[in-house]
Amino acid sequence: MTGSRTTRWKRTAAALLTGLALALALLPTAPASAAPGPVVELSRAEGGKGGEITVSGSGWKPGALLMLLMCGQAAPDRGVIGGTNSCANTDGRAATVDARGAFSAKLPVAEPPRPCPCVVHVAGVTGQQDAVDREFTVAGHPTAPLPEASGDGRLAVLAAVRLDGSSGLLTWFGAPPSREVAFTVGNLGSAPVKDPVFQVGTGHGVFAPQYEERQWRGTVAPGKKALVRLPVELAAGAHGDYQVSVRYAGKVLVEQPWGVGRPWGVTLFWLLLAVVVPTALFRVGMAVVDRARPAASPAAPRPPRRRRTRTRTRTPVPARREAGDDEPTAVLPWFSPDSAPSAPESSPTTKGQA
Repeated sequence: MTGSRTTRWKRTAAALLTGLALALALLPTAPASAAPGPVVELSRAEGGKGGEITVSGSGWKPGALLMLLMCGQAAPDRGVIGGTNSCANTDGRAATVDARGAFSAKLPVAEPPRPCPCVVHVAGVTGQQDAVDREFTVAGHPTAPLPEASGDGRLAVLAAVRLDGSSGLLTWFGAPPSREVAFTVGNLGSAPVKDPVFQVGTGHGVFAPQYEERQWRGTVAPGKKALVRLPVELAAGAHGDYQVSVRYAGKVLVEQPWGVGRPWGVTLFWLLLAVVVPTALFRVGMAVVDRARPAASPAAPRPPRRRRTRTRTRTPVPARREAGDDEPTAVLPWFSPDSAPSAPESSPTTKGQA
């Protein structure tokens, strides 16, 4: 019995040692098998306005479209604080990732609208919207310290996001649509967050959001929560599917879709204009033609047309005489009362007399 127990313990210990050895052998290979993140490299770290640098990268999603910008008031560990408003957008360039996940493009050195420290900002426009910042020095450009961070506080969204507000009559005629993005944040850090600065952006279709700074007035104590409301507005006449994004400390906190209806009032206005203007032009043209043509001379009056009438002559019928009238009675022309022949009285016949 003692020998069999010893044999079982030996087998169990050998199995445990074998499993531990396999786990230790697999630990070093786990990080090496993980897919590397996006990487950006610069041909040089400093340049003056008017120069040009080569921006290359690897580890990006094949076929993705990238946006390359020279941005001020930024740092690799904090991102672009002013959003794309801090970048030289007119001198930006686009690049397409090849099948191996790499890209290379030329970027002109331009002075951003905000002071340095500056970075080369590479962000995805379609598909996987990663962003990588590489430090770069623009020679001769002003420098200024970055805004102080809000402290050790960390904000996180705790409730569902919603868009408050509605479109009015003016929006139906092309006025800029506006809403308020409302969300509840909680402070997960150890220090209070006072007057945090958020970045609100709107993206349409495949284009990346364009961020603008919005400061929220208030303090979020550690372990507490607060309701944040930030205004968001689109351009005049905007319609279609948009996405509202809110970013804080370089991290996207909120993404909310926004469907904007078409401003049919503008369409109705142009349809009415297309009908009214030609009609008015036609009436003006007719009035001009009527005034420009010479006046016609008065025509002589035409004699009235004579109608031929057939007259019938009727013989007058004598009126019937009543008794007691003084007018003579009409008699037949061939007989008179006295000249009427009378029948002979009985006379002897003369036949046979001499």
